[in-house]
Amino acid sequence: MYLNYYGLTDNPFSIAPNPDYLFMSTRHKQALAHLSFGLRESGGFVMLTGEVGTGKTTVSRKLMQDLGDDTQMAVILNPTLSALELLATVCDELGISYDLNTASLKTFTDLILQKLARNHDNGVNTVLLIDEAQHLLPEVLEQLRLLTNLETNREKLLKVVLIGQPELQQLLRRNELRQLAQRVTARYHLLPLTQQEVAQYVEHRWQVAGGSTSCFRKSALAEIFTISGGIPRVINLLCDRALSLGYSLQRPLVDHQIMVSASFQVLGDDIVLQRQQARWKPIYITAFIAALALGVLWGMYYV
Repeated sequence: MYLNYYGLTDNPFSIAPNPDYLFMSTRHKQALAHLSFGLRESGGFVMLTGEVGTGKTTVSRKLMQDLGDDTQMAVILNPTLSALELLATVCDELGISYDLNTASLKTFTDLILQKLARNHDNGVNTVLLIDEAQHLLPEVLEQLRLLTNLETNREKLLKVVLIGQPELQQLLRRNELRQLAQRVTARYHLLPLTQQEVAQYVEHRWQVAGGSTSCFRKSALAEIFTISGGIPRVINLLCDRALSLGYSLQRPLVDHQIMVSASFQVLGDDIVLQRQQARWKPIYITAFIAALALGVLWGMYYV
């Protein structure tokens, strides 16, 4: 409802993963470089972790776009599967036919290994990407490791991309998964955007949506960084609500006050107050130390 008022042709802050709005920060580019390097190496696994909403899906979509026509990609978005269900899903993704009446771990494994060998003979790389991989059961991860056992003298015939929240790192530290952990050739933990990147992110999405000059004041951008912590998904929610408020108030610019009001509506009082207090805490500590040092010097001078 605010698009015409702000001169936009599209919603710039939708949380849908629209590739037209792809913003690759320095950290996103580093994550992509690590994953791409890992897939070029001979190992079987590469791993990307990060908090919810940091842009892991953005990186994975860009990775899939960059792989090229010589790669067959299998994608699993719901990894809460048993080992048998996982292998069946891999077969579905790779276009492998199977008979449900005779399905077993061995049957699926043999079919997948045959497909990997055929792809290799035809010059086709095979990549399996698993999102939300922190939900994988240890026995399922072990089954994945066994799939990567098929190899030539130079490389694995199946390469696996694991994408998940920080809990995935803890999962791979389990003793029974140490063999898999040793096969991870590249790993990257995606951190939130910096304050400068937050401003660039907002400006980028604004321009893609047809906006000319951003309506967000510097004070509003600073508040976005404080409240969102640099998490892109939260930034989208805050900006969308702020624009709705600005439109309802007929305010052509989104200032600090509107952004604070939007923050309370999106995240609630407790979270916003906690993050605002966290911003000021280092300043209070610095001021206290400075006052204490000044008091000591004052006392030494007059003693």
